[in-house]
Amino acid sequence: MADGTQPVAAVFDAVVFDMDGVLVDSEHLWEENWTAYAARHDVRWTSEDTATVQGMSAPEWAAYLADRSGTADTVEQVEHAVVDGMIAAVEAGEAPLLPGADAMVRDVSAKVPIALASSATRKVIDAVLSTHGLAGEFTATVSSAEVARGKPNPDVYLEASARLGRSGGECLAVEDSSNGIKAAAAAGLTVIALPNRTYPPRDDALALASAVATDNDEVRVALLAYLAGERAGGAVT
Repeated sequence: MADGTQPVAAVFDAVVFDMDGVLVDSEHLWEENWTAYAARHDVRWTSEDTATVQGMSAPEWAAYLADRSGTADTVEQVEHAVVDGMIAAVEAGEAPLLPGADAMVRDVSAKVPIALASSATRKVIDAVLSTHGLAGEFTATVSSAEVARGKPNPDVYLEASARLGRSGGECLAVEDSSNGIKAAAAAGLTVIALPNRTYPPRDDALALASAVATDNDEVRVALLAYLAGERAGGAVT
């Protein structure tokens, strides 16, 4: 793990997790569904398109996809088509927990309240947590569709922190993408980055993280150390 600390320790008493790419292996499923929808309209969806929409709320990425594909469908219809595909994939077991995610969530939730701040829709969040038996571990869950703006704006993290009764500065965050890291940092949270291997965050985003981990086991150890006051917050140096 690469990390940097500041001389004055912060006091953390809550954690906010991202979902896709942190808890579950599902980023590729979103891309597959966006690609399939575009292909039905004879448009090739690219990795650049995926990078553009990562972190967007459902209304935001659906509007982008509608415009990109030239569909006559409404933005709501585009969203429903993709979300239905995601729900089917989750229920078919195609979005497994990432290694170490279960222990990480349960060990941390035994110490402090935890929340979820995800760009996924409410239906997908509920399906994922229910499928993996983790719904009861979270004090609050927030979809970026429930706030004004998606990531990289801070709205979803501000709302998640508020639902925990905390300020951003009292919370730790775990994120895998550029837009997610930027959103959490902008909301004042101390971020542990778990870089997505398929869609790695950019250097400017990683510079906002306080620590960079290679897997959820490392994230769990770091979170527990921060919560015990054994590590200080601050961006990587």
